[in-house]
Amino acid sequence: MAVRSAGGVGRWVKRGVLLLLALLVLALLAAWFFLRGSLAQLDGRRTAAGLTATVTIARDAQGVPTISGSDRLDVAYATGFVHGQDRFFQMDLLRRVAAGELSELFGPKALVVDRPNRLHRFRARAEQAVAAMAPADRALLERYAAGANEGLNALGTRPFEYGLIGLSPRAWTPADSLLVIWAMYFDLQGRLEARELARGWLRDNSSAEQLAFLLPESTAWDTPLDGVAPPPPAPLPERAPGWWGKSAAKNGDEVAAIDFVDSVGSNNWALAGSRNGGGGAIVADDMHLGIKLPNTWYRAVLAIPDAAGGTRRLVGVTLPGAPLIVVGSNGRVAWGFTNSYGDYLDLIAAEEDAAKPGQVKLAGGDWEKLVVRQETILVKGAAAEPLTVRESSAGPLRQAGGRTYAVHWTAHAPGAVNVNMRKLEAANNLDEALAIAATMGIPAQNFVGGDDKGNIGWTIAGLLPRRAAPGLASTFPLAADTVGVGWSGWLAPQNYPVVRNPASGQLHTANSRQLLGPGAELLGDGGLDLGARSQQVSASLKALGAQADERAVYGVMLDDRALFMAGWRERALAALATPGASSDPKRAELVRLLKTGWSGHASVDSTAYRITRGFMWSLYELLYGAANADLHKLDEEARISTATARWPAVLARLLDEQPPGWLPSQYASWTALQLAALDRTAAELAPDGKPLSAATWGARNTAGIAHPIAGAVPALRQWLSVPPDQLPGDSNMPRVAGRTFGQSERLTVSPGREEQGIFNMPGGQSGHPLSPFFLAGHEDWVKGRPTPLLPGPAQYLLTLTK
Repeated sequence: MAVRSAGGVGRWVKRGVLLLLALLVLALLAAWFFLRGSLAQLDGRRTAAGLTATVTIARDAQGVPTISGSDRLDVAYATGFVHGQDRFFQMDLLRRVAAGELSELFGPKALVVDRPNRLHRFRARAEQAVAAMAPADRALLERYAAGANEGLNALGTRPFEYGLIGLSPRAWTPADSLLVIWAMYFDLQGRLEARELARGWLRDNSSAEQLAFLLPESTAWDTPLDGVAPPPPAPLPERAPGWWGKSAAKNGDEVAAIDFVDSVGSNNWALAGSRNGGGGAIVADDMHLGIKLPNTWYRAVLAIPDAAGGTRRLVGVTLPGAPLIVVGSNGRVAWGFTNSYGDYLDLIAAEEDAAKPGQVKLAGGDWEKLVVRQETILVKGAAAEPLTVRESSAGPLRQAGGRTYAVHWTAHAPGAVNVNMRKLEAANNLDEALAIAATMGIPAQNFVGGDDKGNIGWTIAGLLPRRAAPGLASTFPLAADTVGVGWSGWLAPQNYPVVRNPASGQLHTANSRQLLGPGAELLGDGGLDLGARSQQVSASLKALGAQADERAVYGVMLDDRALFMAGWRERALAALATPGASSDPKRAELVRLLKTGWSGHASVDSTAYRITRGFMWSLYELLYGAANADLHKLDEEARISTATARWPAVLARLLDEQPPGWLPSQYASWTALQLAALDRTAAELAPDGKPLSAATWGARNTAGIAHPIAGAVPALRQWLSVPPDQLPGDSNMPRVAGRTFGQSERLTVSPGREEQGIFNMPGGQSGHPLSPFFLAGHEDWVKGRPTPLLPGPAQYLLTLTK
């Protein structure tokens, strides 16, 4: 037998290595061309079925399109086309979140989202809503869907996300555009059930006097639009409830202050013409949302025909999946939204009886037969999961804490979703815009608008429930035998609360109490914010005087002064100043940093701000820890901070008044409690001998914004996320900023002066990491640089012809 020479073996090894390298190169090239193939078409001409005339899509250097057409339906088609090319996967996620269909893409791990969401059967509701639509509205969604599907099909390869998960996209339908709006119901009102459960637990485990103190209706921080002063606080009960101060945390547990980011946020405001030299109103809006890549919003300019035979320019942001400008200006009127946090959901205890199978009794009514529906959740890589939905006349049933509740949510009612927002395109003045707002089928929002004549106004955009009786009773679960409370049907638009042209020349909302006088009972409290942010905005706008311009109004969005947290720093220093308290080296270091490192801002280099914030949240954990542990058993989202955003005012009052009956027995004094909270904070911020001075706010508040695929394929995260920017700002100040939550856009505009408008957003136009538009504008958002609202000169032109 012949023996192969060493040289021959070497040659075969080299050939093998070269072959493997060649295969690797081919694989990389194939992957590269696959990824490149799913980039949007920016230039050229395309024939599009169904167009009545030519439509042009001109993009600037950042990829922002100006879509121009002589027919509104043609512009809707082209809007769908660019959305389908740049953001189809995002659109798909939105409709699937609303419909409870994420598991079809991501497998069993997504069932935790799909199970509760499918309970609401929004896909079936969307199909019914489309069928009942006026022909003109249905045609708008049909043409948008046709454009989205053509944009998707025109890509050289399927969007890269589908290649990574090994699936193909499903075509877009008109019903899907309504599901996108229902996805915003989850985003903006998704904690209402948990809130009611948390408040119900507090009611069951506290006296009436304790409950009134623990759940104040308002605080001194509130700055309502009607100028009504907050009422005096409730009397402080002699004793705390039994669960008070029994922390469930153990040594080494992570303090809520370290990881918690307040997810209540959004600001908007308007200055009347009298405040800017007699010109048009100035409107500003920065909606605070969870931030991912791509960003929630898609910038666009739509040039559409107007009633006079000319062209009207709409500028602002769209929501991928829908053909409308959501926030922006039409040249005559500008508008913006913040979440209104009203009371839009009731949990109604359902009485069941084994002798009456398939029936329930609700709110003092008769026994009624349930409608039972079988849903099927498709699961990638696993068997489909059946889900039985039991529906009562008040809504679907859910279980919590061993009880059954009917979920009576405005999102279920006919009319909860529509496309009446399109009517804002033709609004010629503020009054027309306010009237349109009351007819919109969206999650109820604070609508602040202004027109080119200088008028400003506020109302609620979205349908408001008509309540049988006002008051706090509806913010707790309703007993099965309750009569005369809850809601039924919609409030008539003429009965909506409205504020027009206040004497101050300014209006603002920031998720806190809008009204404390007449009209407040129409909204209720579905999680209203503390009011500190609102108060700071109001004072900042007042300080602008009578000659404000767009840049000055935009600057209020960047205000990161820690006015709310300053009082907590003073309390911490007062506790540490107690004789002997600072003999411990760590406490002495706390004193030094709180004194020398305080800039008065939530700045990235501030250790003092982080310590102060940690101190407040450590107290929260020590006093509410046991309650939070019990609440978590009811619902994952249920906690004291869900039940009330005003808990810091409750704790501040206790620390300032120091009532003996509220001091937990394990502490010798209120100072001892505060020192325990500071010790806890120091231990968490400087573990294992690390220096406390390194625990800056920026080290904690570092952007973690990423594409959803980064979670499914961690190896790609570096290409699918933003740089680890350290972000100034926090909750309870205008510049809300967290790791993955904050200002999803910043827009300031005076209608008719769009050329002077200002805009930022945290991500770019494209959802594709190889696109030059993927992170375009991100650095401007981080730095707060005022950049133009209108697109720059056209760099690309795509023409769609019939």
